[in-house]
Amino acid sequence: MDFTANINSLFEKLENFFKTETVFGQPLQVGKITLIPVISVAFGAGGGGGTGKDPKGTDGSGSGSGAGGKISPSAVIVIKDDEVSVMPLTNRGSIDKIVEMLPEIMSKASCHKHE
Repeated sequence: MDFTANINSLFEKLENFFKTETVFGQPLQVGKITLIPVISVAFGAGGGGGTGKDPKGTDGSGSGSGAGGKISPSAVIVIKDDEVSVMPLTNRGSIDKIVEMLPEIMSKASCHKHE
């Protein structure tokens, strides 16, 4: 496979991966509250190729491409009745911090019951 075909293949695969569903997770219903995870996606891609001769004078060529990415939770959208709020997860751990936030979410839901 030549360099151009490698790059085209790489970006076709990335295009198929990066869709709306990648950034917004599946909604989760908790009682009357809907939680929608928001995911932060970052990626980089690169490639290169070249030709040359070895010490014996034999022609050679090579090419390559690659990509790397990072997916991490960045916020949770909380929907209750007509109220929508965003709870950022930046500067927090991962799942442990989401679990820590559940009492806060539930207390918000409880407060709104009394209004």
